[in-house]
Amino acid sequence: MSDSFSIIQFQILAAFILDIIIGDPQWRFHPVRMIGTSVNCLEYVLRRLPLPERLMGVLLTLGAVSGVAVISYEILYFSKQWNRICEVIAGVVIVYFAISIKNMADEAKKVLVALRANDITNARRMLSRIVGRDTAHLNKDQIIRACIETVSESSVDGILAPLFYGFIGGPVAALTYRAVNTLDSMVGYKNEKYIKMGWASARLDDIANYIPARLSALFIPAASFLCGYGFIPSFKMAIRDGRKHESPNSGISEAAFAGALGVQLGGPSAYEGEVVDKPYIGDNEKQITLKSLEMALRLMLVTSVLFLIGGIGFILIVKSI
Repeated sequence: MSDSFSIIQFQILAAFILDIIIGDPQWRFHPVRMIGTSVNCLEYVLRRLPLPERLMGVLLTLGAVSGVAVISYEILYFSKQWNRICEVIAGVVIVYFAISIKNMADEAKKVLVALRANDITNARRMLSRIVGRDTAHLNKDQIIRACIETVSESSVDGILAPLFYGFIGGPVAALTYRAVNTLDSMVGYKNEKYIKMGWASARLDDIANYIPARLSALFIPAASFLCGYGFIPSFKMAIRDGRKHESPNSGISEAAFAGALGVQLGGPSAYEGEVVDKPYIGDNEKQITLKSLEMALRLMLVTSVLFLIGGIGFILIVKSI
């Protein structure tokens, strides 16, 4: 492989294509599911120790994240000792498990199909697979809005961020980021159970997503332009409403999507029976419809491809200097 096109770039490109073609395998030994199982086991042990909850949370975060980093590094190291081809294949597989493009699109499309058939009950059930909020009483517009919000956030969490860390640190960094994000999705809540124990995980996830989220404020509007939705509305909304969200990162991609689609996202949502008043993001220029969700899925895919091309191109330019 030429010096101008490194092994890491090849691994990321191959993993991206692999994910687009076959998506995530739904099996129990998927690394992300194994990370989740490990987190549950580690939490179970830590909660039985006479330690302050915040310290438990720090230990949980350090244990889960460092464990993934060490294991993925060892897999690459021993693969390299075997031969170069094994190293390349191992890296491709690791990055492939770190990103989630097709799976997110497929899950959102299941909601779309159910709504097209006017099957609200099934649409709610499909939505509950990809969101944390209560879905039992959502109407059609609320289902579509929730699905678009999830697609916009997953564009960073499941695609741009793991690609970003893959480009700067290789397969190990990509999967380690995914461990950070998975941990946050499991314990990074502000409810009574995790308000203290999940603090460290939530803050680490905020730090890890800081740069990728802000890059999304450029790449989503650029993809919006390529999709024919316009660059300016998406970019302006990312700047105007990106900081309204409680999360320092999630609101940026959500606002960029809202501006591109011309819809308003956010508003009251119920979590475990408790209503949370989220800020409204975007302007209510257009009625939210099934077409809005179709546009969001197209925008997610184009953003992903654009970020992949941008990452490879940036590294090639840096190497040529």
